Amino acid sequence: MSGGFPGPRGGASAYRDDVEQIGKLVESRHGTWDAISPESAARMRLQNRFRTGLDIARYTAGIMRADMAAYDRDPALYTQSLGAWHGFIAQQQMIAVKKHFGGTERRYIYLSGWMVAALRSEFGPLPDQSMHEKTSVPALIEEIYTFLRQADSREVNDLFRAYDKAQAAGDQAKAAELLARAESHQTHVVPIIADIDAGFGNAEATYLLAKKMIEAGACALQIENQVSDEKQCGHQDGKVTVPHEDFIQKIRAIRYAFLELGVPEGIIVTRTDSLGAGLTKQIAYSREPGDLGDQYNAFLDCEEITAGQAKDGDVLIRREGRLLRPKRLPNNLYQFRPGTGADRCVLDSITSLQNGADLLWIETEKPHVEQIASMMDRVREVVPNAKLVYNNSPSFNWTLSFRQQVYDAWKEEGRDVSAYDRAKLMSVDYDGSDLAEEADARIRSFQADASKRAGIFHHLITLPTYHTAALSTDTLSQKYFGEQGMLGYVLDVQRQEIRRGVACVRHQNMAGSDIGDEHKEYFAGEAALKASGAHNTMNQFA
Repeated sequence: MSGGFPGPRGGASAYRDDVEQIGKLVESRHGTWDAISPESAARMRLQNRFRTGLDIARYTAGIMRADMAAYDRDPALYTQSLGAWHGFIAQQQMIAVKKHFGGTERRYIYLSGWMVAALRSEFGPLPDQSMHEKTSVPALIEEIYTFLRQADSREVNDLFRAYDKAQAAGDQAKAAELLARAESHQTHVVPIIADIDAGFGNAEATYLLAKKMIEAGACALQIENQVSDEKQCGHQDGKVTVPHEDFIQKIRAIRYAFLELGVPEGIIVTRTDSLGAGLTKQIAYSREPGDLGDQYNAFLDCEEITAGQAKDGDVLIRREGRLLRPKRLPNNLYQFRPGTGADRCVLDSITSLQNGADLLWIETEKPHVEQIASMMDRVREVVPNAKLVYNNSPSFNWTLSFRQQVYDAWKEEGRDVSAYDRAKLMSVDYDGSDLAEEADARIRSFQADASKRAGIFHHLITLPTYHTAALSTDTLSQKYFGEQGMLGYVLDVQRQEIRRGVACVRHQNMAGSDIGDEHKEYFAGEAALKASGAHNTMNQFA
């Protein structure tokens, strides 16, 4: 880090040294800088440990690399993240994590292309089909880190405010303790795994966008093997994949972007949608039997023909002396043979790891540990330390899926399941039943179980804050506009903020009012017009 600061996760800063250094600099200006307080400048420096997005990308890449190594030693040390669609949402996540768990270790932020499309496009809400402005992705990364850095400033500023009060009261022991806390403050800045969709174009377009995302602070980019112009959400139909050689070009483009910008530790997450993608736009180029192109084409749904059966306009493949005609759809796409999705996922994953990827992502249609493990076991036969990023998706009906998994397991074990209707297990009538309790227990342990059994290094939920915002707004609207009126807000929002110690209840402080007051005093001295006096209603929440 510049300015002589150590890594922001801990360790004393050179705060006193900075005060002395800045003091000498002020003196060297022969009175023209006398209004500058070295202690105030050193505090501002301590509150802003990152100078650029590249500083953040390098720092957070180091965190992810260390976490990946720790997971290799112990799969219980998996990592987690929640998707965020605004800097404030990401900020509140990390403030909550620090409050509840004492630190941010192994907790990241996920930036979902789905939420960017649905919530951040100037076109309005869009489906997850890469129709939103590509620049909105790096803009959101920069916004998230702006809010996380502001959380650092706010926390350190509050510590120095308390330090000044302790000093004024003559409590040197308390002052020393507060200064030590400020100096060893753990940053709210954590890794972002950012969704670059299918690259928003060709390999050059992928490279250019990757640079923007890295410059904004992203240390990990996730790219999928769909075609850019037909890209679909991973949990929708109509997905079209590309041959491996096309995808490898984009992996290389991202690696070149990391290397160009001086972030060699940057992480590439390659996602395969092949499990649910039955279509391809291209027949892969093959130089010789058994090469990568030939392996891709081997999954195509073909019919064997003779030379005389070929028609004008046919595309034909010859394999092992047989003439094959791939089935071509009216939309000019080719289809894969049914039931080949898992095999294609395994080939995709191995190929990506052998060509520069660091982590895998296999998009599935349900959260099932053994389904994931069945593919990862095969990948790990070739690449033993292969690790997965897994989408704990809100597109899954978790309750129904796990109740059905328990039902099927009990039935296979010979247990009596006659009290349950498998097709109606989502019914509230089953809430509290033995089957529902077992299903909930499996949901609770899903991440730990899957990390140990299926090689999942990182668990994320893509769209959680999209749903929490909708749910909390629905609840508040029902109560506030109904009979409860203002009590609907007080009871379920403000009182809960106070009881739970949610920092945002002091919204003026959260928005930076107290930081601004300190700066006013730095800049204007006794003429500063402060907002945090006795008549500030935020004092009611002190």
